[in-house]
Amino acid sequence: MAPRLLVYTRTTAYRHDSIPAAVTAVRALGAFDVDQTEDPAALEAPLDAYAAVLFLSTSGEVLTPAGRDRLSGYVEAGGGFVGVHAAACTEYEWPYYGELLGARFDRHPAYQPGKAIIEDHTHPATQHLAAVWDFTDEWYDFRTSPRGSVRVLASADETSYEGGGMGTDHPLVWCREQGEGRVFYTALGHAAEAYEDPDFRAHLLGGINWAAGLG
Repeated sequence: MAPRLLVYTRTTAYRHDSIPAAVTAVRALGAFDVDQTEDPAALEAPLDAYAAVLFLSTSGEVLTPAGRDRLSGYVEAGGGFVGVHAAACTEYEWPYYGELLGARFDRHPAYQPGKAIIEDHTHPATQHLAAVWDFTDEWYDFRTSPRGSVRVLASADETSYEGGGMGTDHPLVWCREQGEGRVFYTALGHAAEAYEDPDFRAHLLGGINWAAGLG
């Protein structure tokens, strides 16, 4: 029986057109029984049956107070949490969420090709990638660099695109531990085309498996 994955796609601010393609891609990984929802009540119910909870391009305030309590309790007790792309644009009014994810979105330049530097080839999310990963995305800037409080897996090479705002220290993909749980975040995944990319799908699978304690 495949492990269960809760994919949450609620938005109360900007909504990415790529969300349907992203959900399809996660299902197509074939590694999980996927429950996808935009109902905040789903996060108020017990989450123990899930190997991980994935916030997939969520935005704005998407949780009720009860949902916040449930999610934090789940992660602290050993549950996995995965954030993809706009998950960093989520729950600005909940301080715990910023600590959980590791950093909060600030701004992004135009959607354009660029290069990600793989800093850690031992992690399941990045072990299949070359030293430099050519990708097209929005290259999120964050309010602060999470380096020092997270394990950075990949960073943006701001010399490879226009409009970067963080300089030479620009983490893009990372993981960390929270309580007994594990957290994985990737800033990539803006466009539907990303979810058709085999390397990006393997990136997602590796990150989800790691957060869920499966790899």
